[in-house]
Parts: sequence; structure tokens; C-alpha cells
Amino acid sequence: MSWQDCPQADFRSKPDPIDPVKLVLTPRKRDLGGFEVRRALPSREKQMVGPFIFLDQAGPSAFAAGQGIDVRPHPHIGLATVTYLFEGALLHRDSLGNVQTIRPGDLNWMTAGQGIVHSERTPPPERETGSRLFGIQAWVALPKQHEETAPAFVHHPEAELPLIEDFGVRLRLIAGTLFGETSPVETLWETIYADAEVRTGGAIPFDGAHEERAVYIARGEIEIGGKPYGEGTMAVLRRGNTVTVRALRQSRILFLGGAAMDGPRHIWWNFVSSSKERILQAKDDWQAGRFPSVPDEEEFAPLPDIEGP
Repeated sequence: MSWQDCPQADFRSKPDPIDPVKLVLTPRKRDLGGFEVRRALPSREKQMVGPFIFLDQAGPSAFAAGQGIDVRPHPHIGLATVTYLFEGALLHRDSLGNVQTIRPGDLNWMTAGQGIVHSERTPPPERETGSRLFGIQAWVALPKQHEETAPAFVHHPEAELPLIEDFGVRLRLIAGTLFGETSPVETLWETIYADAEVRTGGAIPFDGAHEERAVYIARGEIEIGGKPYGEGTMAVLRRGNTVTVRALRQSRILFLGGAAMDGPRHIWWNFVSSSKERILQAKDDWQAGRFPSVPDEEEFAPLPDIEGP
């Protein structure tokens, strides 16, 4: 199915009498030891969009030969990490024994549940020659009844994720259903997540059926309801009709959202839970070495000196 067949799509560039954008989030920039991230979620203005409670844009960054990313083994509870790259590669290792290199267009979906530990590093071949990295790591909160589920890891290569191409748009459906296509990625909560490369003038209608929706501009500039939104911006949409997103120049856009989560969450470091006491327990467990270890990894990330939970 093409979005051109969508009866509610309106590709004319005109102001909307009611601004379809409810909130604009400007990510905070952080230097994580040689590479920059932009953190759009959580923010003071908005904790979650659907189940999405965390969204970091890594890069674009360039690494010389011998350099790369080394995220030491660290724990998670109560969430699933969703790693998706535009450029480069990352080597994932976790306490279940999974070892997986992720490349552009692939998806790593790691469900932490009651507790998992993993590391993320530049693979040896890329470290030897030098490399670039540009991508997104998001976290989705788990519904309350699944917060203590058994940990799991699934890798979906690029070829498994539906690709929709039409009228200057190349869209990869990461999770959920869009334009008659359904991703094979299993989620525990209603979720929509898609990556779109859009040529100048290209347009995409974002279905209004989802309770909460946002558009993140990883690269380029777009227009929604007659207003421009630039690179590194998250536009949180109002609930309601289909909204048309048009590229003012070559752009890389993420569409995300889903059903509103079943209550607020506490978030501290790498832990997410509906219970503050559960986060305190996870903090104590990591400090005492009660989390499982990652095979072939000797390093670990210590608890940070930050307030909370």
C-alpha cells in the first residue's frame, strides 16, 4: 500500500487552523567520552511518547584508526533497548551470552525485564581501520505486568524489516503497522517506530490512529502544519487526524509513538520501573555484584554519582 492512497493525506503546504504540533523538544547535548549524543527523551516537558521513555542520537561521529566506542558492561531493568544505526557498526554482548554486530538498517531489541547486563563497543575491524557512527538508541518502558519478565535479546537484519518506497520517500518500518505493512518485531505494548529518508519536497502522512506520536528529525529540516522544524528536534503531535510531514531539504526522520503507557515511570541511570523501591533494589544489586556477568568481559560500569532514585 502507498501512503498516496491514504484518503486523509493532504500534501499541500498550508498552515493548520489548529497547530498539529503540541510540544517541541530540543535534545540536550552530552559528550560521552569522545562522541556526542543528543538526548530527546526523557525531558522536563515530556517523560514518554507512547512507550518510548528514552531516545539518544549518537553522532554523526568519526573515529580514527585505533579509536571507537567502549560502553562497558552495565545493567538494565524494566525496559527494552532498541538500537538502530544509520551509519557504522556496534558489537553487542550481553549476560545471556549473545554476541551480535549491528549494522545500518538492522535492529537490536533487548528486553531487560528483571535484569540484564550488556556492553556496546566498536567492532575490531572498524576499530582497526577507523569508522563513523550515526544512529539511535531508544528505550521502551515495559507494561507493569511485564516489568519483571525474563530477559531476552532479538536481532532483526535489515532484510526482515518492511521497506516502503514511494514519491521520494524510503521508509523502513521498525515496529508496528503502517501503510498496510507490519513489522515482525514483537512488542509488549502498542508501538509504532519507523525510519524515513525523504528527498526535498517529499511528504509522508503520519496516521492519527496512534494515541501518542512524535517526529524526530535526525538530519535535515521538515515542515508540519506550515511550520518548519530543524535538525535535532522532536515534534510531539496532538492526538487526532493524520498529519503530513514534508521535507524542506533532504532529511532523515523517525516516526515514533503508540498507546499511552499504563502510568508514569521512575527512571534512574539505566533502570526504569513503576516502583521506586524496585530501582533501589537494582541499585543495591549492581553495587553488590548480584547481576549476571557478560561472558568474556572483565570491565564494568560503576554506579554513577547522581541524585536519586
